[in-house]
Amino acid sequence: MNFFNHFYSLIKKAILENAQDLAWPSDLDLSKLTLEAPKDPSHGDISTNAALVLAKQIGQKSLVIAENLIPVLQSVFPKGTDISLAGPGFINIKLPMFFWQEHLALILAQGNAYGPEAFGRAQKVHIEFVSPNPTGPMHTGHSRNAVVGDTIASVLEAVGYDVHRECYINDAGGQVNILARSVHLRYQQLFGVDIPESAFEGLYPGEYVIDMAQKLMDEKGDAYLDQPESAWLETIRIFSVAEAMKGIKRDLEDLGVMMDTYTSEAAIAKAGKIDKVLALLEAQGDVYVGTIDAPKGLVVEDFEAKPQTLFRSTKYGDTIDRPLKKSDGSWSYFAPDIAYHFDKVQRGYKDLIDVLGVDHIGYFSRITAAVKAITKGGATLQICNYNVVNFLENGVPVKMSKRAGTFLSLQDLLEKVGRDVVRFMMLTRHHNSVIDFDFAKALEQSKDNPIFYVQYAHARICSVMRHAQTLWPDFEKNIAKADLSSLKDSAELDLIKILAHYPKTVEVAAKLREPHRLAYYLYDVASCFHGLWNKGKENAQLRFIDDTNEGESMARLALLKATQQIIAATLKIYKIEPVQEMR
Repeated sequence: MNFFNHFYSLIKKAILENAQDLAWPSDLDLSKLTLEAPKDPSHGDISTNAALVLAKQIGQKSLVIAENLIPVLQSVFPKGTDISLAGPGFINIKLPMFFWQEHLALILAQGNAYGPEAFGRAQKVHIEFVSPNPTGPMHTGHSRNAVVGDTIASVLEAVGYDVHRECYINDAGGQVNILARSVHLRYQQLFGVDIPESAFEGLYPGEYVIDMAQKLMDEKGDAYLDQPESAWLETIRIFSVAEAMKGIKRDLEDLGVMMDTYTSEAAIAKAGKIDKVLALLEAQGDVYVGTIDAPKGLVVEDFEAKPQTLFRSTKYGDTIDRPLKKSDGSWSYFAPDIAYHFDKVQRGYKDLIDVLGVDHIGYFSRITAAVKAITKGGATLQICNYNVVNFLENGVPVKMSKRAGTFLSLQDLLEKVGRDVVRFMMLTRHHNSVIDFDFAKALEQSKDNPIFYVQYAHARICSVMRHAQTLWPDFEKNIAKADLSSLKDSAELDLIKILAHYPKTVEVAAKLREPHRLAYYLYDVASCFHGLWNKGKENAQLRFIDDTNEGESMARLALLKATQQIIAATLKIYKIEPVQEMR
């Protein structure tokens, strides 16, 4: 239960019911009413802007409104709630101790059902992320895209959306032909053909290319040895892309990412979907032949100062119209992307999310305009852009891979630090902020390593629970009947309060598409728990287990169980396994 939502509903109802007695208008607009946690916890548990929202509509000063509003609020909140004015019309609310004790009991009673409201109501959402060029193993540059996209999907699922994860394979460009030529040269070498080093210039040099060539040789023998390129290019391209995709799918699965669908750009073109969407745009008057000027101060891909087939992108909010065909009649890279987004809509998806790197920032406005055009505003596209990750080893940049030859592969990264560390570290900052991923710090066992700090809290709780089991074999049953009124220390109450913020934290993360908020939240939970642990070391009366006082021990074990429950639930959204003990 999100207690903010609970009180929000009660406050709205109370204001409208008391409006007549207070000589306020009966048609008050409360859409901008908010309830938030004050930045300074000493100011209370809830802060509301209700007086400010009402002031303009009623025509009175916000302080006057607040004074009249406080008695109304007192009828809504539990007895003993402290309600006071703060600043220019804000109202701070401090809930009584028993409210938090009862909320802890609610967390325990609801168990895994305790959490955010399912406001998604099974609404379908399509999220496209990763979108690799299938020319070799995934590199570390894909890791943030994969984790951010997958976790946005998980957060949306946590609030009730029906989410479809999809990977768009960029297999129609010139890169895949380069891959095919690279494989064919290595294939020839395996038969002893002398290939000069200059022949490999501009091709893919990784060892994986040799592995592909070996498999091609094993399956096809010398069938393509003395053949012109026209006889083998398409076949080896299809073969090489399929082999690359096997590795890409394995890498994603090792990272914990399970795609629902893999869609091929080449298949989109082959099915004639580009022609179909172009015909649709032409029928709407959104396609014309013209010449555009290069925008000042910007570098635009595929720009040609010649007559081209253009999409009337400016009609839908873009800065310039965009080419659909080049002057030689071939498609621009933008045309297949429009067809792909139209394909998503035709499959029944109206809420679309694309996860793209900041290097694609010039692309955002054009694809957003295209979606507006092809759906006549019937679908929405949200673009979540992510920034770069700098990989470091003790502060020194890491560039080389033991296998790929030119980059650090995703498999190298997973082998070095493990899946859970990669996933958590990719979510420690907002996705449009740069991350410095230092391998040494990611494996460090200290408070400065957030994944260790969180997992250590969970492991410590498990350790206490094991100790309790030896003293009271039935302690789990007794926890449910524990008298929680003994939890009065400020550190205990602080921990209960942050646990109670779990539903709202997930809801906000989902609404804003900001999964990093859960990493911040987990760190705060761990910090509160470790603070309480340390306080117990100094004050024996606050220790979790006192074999001379089973009653208070059960209350504190109940608090620990709830903490364990919330940490595990949040890590589950991140697809991270909570550890039982630390090595």
